[in-house]
Amino acid sequence: MKVLVACEESQEVCKAFRALGHEAYSCDVEPCSGGHPEWHLQVDALELLKLKWDLIIAHPPCTYLSNAGANRLRVNGVIDLERMEKAKKAKEMFMRFYTADVARICVENPVPGKIHGLPPYSQIIQPYMFGEPWLKRTCLWLKGLPCLMATDIVVPEGKWVETTPHGRAAYPGEWAKKGKRGPRDRSKTFPGVAHAMAEQWGRICPPEGEEDT
Repeated sequence: MKVLVACEESQEVCKAFRALGHEAYSCDVEPCSGGHPEWHLQVDALELLKLKWDLIIAHPPCTYLSNAGANRLRVNGVIDLERMEKAKKAKEMFMRFYTADVARICVENPVPGKIHGLPPYSQIIQPYMFGEPWLKRTCLWLKGLPCLMATDIVVPEGKWVETTPHGRAAYPGEWAKKGKRGPRDRSKTFPGVAHAMAEQWGRICPPEGEEDT
């Protein structure tokens, strides 16, 4: 199966599919950090929608769409027009992936703000459902794919991401104590989730040469 993992520099999902024999590629405007540049396409992921794919798993930027950022969109009851314009552009990118001419699609993002009018998501997953002891509420928008089933439910130790109240900078050490992390770490897919995607969705269309006879 030919798989595009869009907006992924960590290569976590890409490597999980590769391990099962699929022709998977990560794609991001940034260099990859997963150790396999030969599987990484450092271009605008939207340009790759012109090519033929069996499956697209997309992680479009969520900064301006996430419900967690609602307190920055509306300050003292007034909408920040500049931020709203950025949210509109983020939604356009999201919808390009969601409506792509591909049989199997997964778009991943945090819970979105209602004001942005994204389509209803298919399911919500948490890292602790896949052997990772963290809370990080994540929505999946699915087309041509079944919902992802939990593989190893564990007790979460805390939140992977916790926002800083609007108008206050994080004090030194706060991120480590309260589950705060930099943008790159916050956006990485947990290995347990990546493995579940490859195991469950990779079986729908096996690698070439492994089809049932």
